[in-house]
Amino acid sequence: MDKNSAIGFGLLVAILIGYFTYSNHQQTKYREQVHADSIAYAKTHPKAAIDTSKVTTEATAGTDSLLPQAFHGMAQEVVLENDKIAVTLNTKGGYPTAARVKGYKTYNKQDLYIFNGAGNSMSLVMPSDKGNVSTADLYFVPTVRKDANGGQSVEMTADMGNGRKVSFLYTLAKDNNMMDYQVKVSGASGTAIPLVWDMKGLSTEKDVYNQRLATQIYYHFQDDDNDYFTVNEEKNKTLDKPVKWLGYRQLYFSTILQSEEGFARTNIKSNTKFPDKDFVSKSSFTFDLPVKGGGEQLYRFHWYIGPNDHNTLKAYNAHFEDMVPYGYGIFTFVKYINKWFLLPLFTFLYSSVGNVAIVLVLMTIVIRLLLSFFTYKSYLSSAKMRVLKPELDELRERCGDDKQKMSMEQMKLYREAGVNPLGGCLPMLFQLPILLSLYYFIPTAIQIRQASFLWADDLSTYDAITTWSTQIPFLSSVYGNHISLFTLLMTLSSLFLALYNRNNTPQDPNNPMMKWMPFVFPIFLMGFFNKMAAALTFYYFVSNMLSILQQFIIQKFFIDEAKVHAQIQENKKKPAASSKWAERLAEIQKQQQGPKNIKK
Repeated sequence: MDKNSAIGFGLLVAILIGYFTYSNHQQTKYREQVHADSIAYAKTHPKAAIDTSKVTTEATAGTDSLLPQAFHGMAQEVVLENDKIAVTLNTKGGYPTAARVKGYKTYNKQDLYIFNGAGNSMSLVMPSDKGNVSTADLYFVPTVRKDANGGQSVEMTADMGNGRKVSFLYTLAKDNNMMDYQVKVSGASGTAIPLVWDMKGLSTEKDVYNQRLATQIYYHFQDDDNDYFTVNEEKNKTLDKPVKWLGYRQLYFSTILQSEEGFARTNIKSNTKFPDKDFVSKSSFTFDLPVKGGGEQLYRFHWYIGPNDHNTLKAYNAHFEDMVPYGYGIFTFVKYINKWFLLPLFTFLYSSVGNVAIVLVLMTIVIRLLLSFFTYKSYLSSAKMRVLKPELDELRERCGDDKQKMSMEQMKLYREAGVNPLGGCLPMLFQLPILLSLYYFIPTAIQIRQASFLWADDLSTYDAITTWSTQIPFLSSVYGNHISLFTLLMTLSSLFLALYNRNNTPQDPNNPMMKWMPFVFPIFLMGFFNKMAAALTFYYFVSNMLSILQQFIIQKFFIDEAKVHAQIQENKKKPAASSKWAERLAEIQKQQQGPKNIKK
């Protein structure tokens, strides 16, 4: 036997020894076996059918009739539904394999499922006479009940023998997106039972790329602290603090698992990076359910399946509404504008009108009217600057290249005339929070989803008037392979507004960059907004057009430059009020001019 043959034979012996050692090993820790047991489970369930009469059977060749009930049987589908949702349960594993949200359709006009089919399970890892087993491999006996109020419940029971028993009770009220979920376990050992929730979130929108960008995991701790993360790549996170509820959000729909007892420890694995465009993400959540003493263990949960609507989520009084991203990061403050102003305004107008496009136009008008005082002040300041332009030109000629002297004389003129040089800028800053708030609010409002207007068949996504398949380096990744018409209209109206403002605002010849910046910025934003919701760019377009109209009306009917000029001349006759800022500038000027006088 040569050297290579001897090495190969030795490896074969080592593998055989390892195999027999592993086969005799019966007890390992629960947590180390959770994912191994889940992966070992062959998920062969067919697509869920919304039909309670449909029964799928699996042959159990060689079944020993003496085995406990849980280890042999038939796989049967049972549908639990009300006016809001339909949940398909399978007696093989006793867990939901599909969750359909009623009243909504996918972009392709199909029934909308948050999850459906193989790859979705909810299971425990339990001890048995055959070693640790996953409840996903057990057969459950279903008991279906209906109450007098129109609610339904299904109890799934699996008897593993020797006092070990598992039951899952699912209860659904008549008109509710929340399903009660109760787990009873007999014969548990150790300190914790792992509960494993595997889910493959389905694509429901036109653009799966945007849906993946919006996929987020939220969790609320028992101490009422909360946090979230965006699943923009493969994520693996462990929460050691007790968790009250965990939610999975994919743009407009969410599913949330809430525990009355709390999860002692939670592990999260989620990924959006895979080629299959039918799915948004693959997630696996492992929760540790604490075992308290001996006897039967009872765990009570509430399982939300439905739209990611602020008012719907808030009604459960569990802070579920935090899953609607109305502002986060450095712009967290805008969520209060959204919750206390834009949301009530949008809800009122939508309930009164019902047409999203008209609602957005009315919102624009209301916001413009509320900000009209600041707009008027801004345009009045611009008018004052135009009136003072001849005097400023004289100062420039008199001061020549002495920029410091020009600056001081200019401030003196402003002070005497009673003009604030920042008067045209500061009022505009008050409008920025509203613009930022709408940037978060509009793409998350579920009422906008699939609302059509003119050429846009769905205002919640981009309104492509032309598309192409060729991948253009950089352009395709930033701008996309389409042209959004509302984005073009927004850009053109922004350029027109910039031109209109430039013709009505004196320009500083010492700062030529400011002359062109208002024209560069809209073109830069065009690439960013081309992939955004058409409702958002439609709002900005309408806002630009109303700004032009509002500016024309104010300048035509409310601002008389002759009266403005007369008022400035009157202000000059009055003693100029000296501010601390002006005094400080004067002091700086004296200090800087002193050395020049000595040198002369």
